[in-house]
Amino acid sequence: MTDTTIDQPTLSASEEHEIWALLSHVRDGMITLRDRELRSVGISGVQGGVLWALHTLKKLDIPATPTELAERVFRRTPTTWAMVNRMEKQGLVRCVRSTQGRKQVLVEMTQKGEEVYRRFLEERRVIPRLLTSLAPEEREQLTTILAKLQDQINRELEGMPPLP
Repeated sequence: MTDTTIDQPTLSASEEHEIWALLSHVRDGMITLRDRELRSVGISGVQGGVLWALHTLKKLDIPATPTELAERVFRRTPTTWAMVNRMEKQGLVRCVRSTQGRKQVLVEMTQKGEEVYRRFLEERRVIPRLLTSLAPEEREQLTTILAKLQDQINRELEGMPPLP
C-alpha cells in the first residue's frame, strides 16, 4: 500500500485562529464601511458589485446571465437571482429574454441603474483610503498572498459537492 499522505507545514491552532480572525474582521469591516458609504446612493455594497459586474460584462461583450453574474459577485445563482429581482423592483436592472435562446435570461442595467452606478463610482472613498494606507509594495504583496490563498481555496473546492 502506497502512503499518499502529503507533508503539510505545521500550523498551531493559535496561529490559525489569529489569521482566520484577522481575515474575517478585515472582510467584515470592509463590507460594513462600504455599505455605510453607499447609503447615500441607496444601494448596498453587494448591489454595487452587481452593477459593477454588469458594467464589466457589457464592456467585455459577455452575456450577463444570472449564472455569470453569480460568478462575478461570488454568490450562488439563487442568491444572485433574488438580488436581481430586488434590484429590478428598484428600477436598477431589467431582465430580458435572450435572442439566442428563449429560456436564457439576460440582466441589463436601466438608465436609473447607470446613474446609480456612476454615483457608486464617485462615492468609493473608504476602501481606496484603507488600501492606500499600505505602501505600493505592501499592496502588491497582499494581492499576491490573497491570490495564492484564493488559488488554494479553488483547488480545495474542486470536486466537492456544492452547498445546498
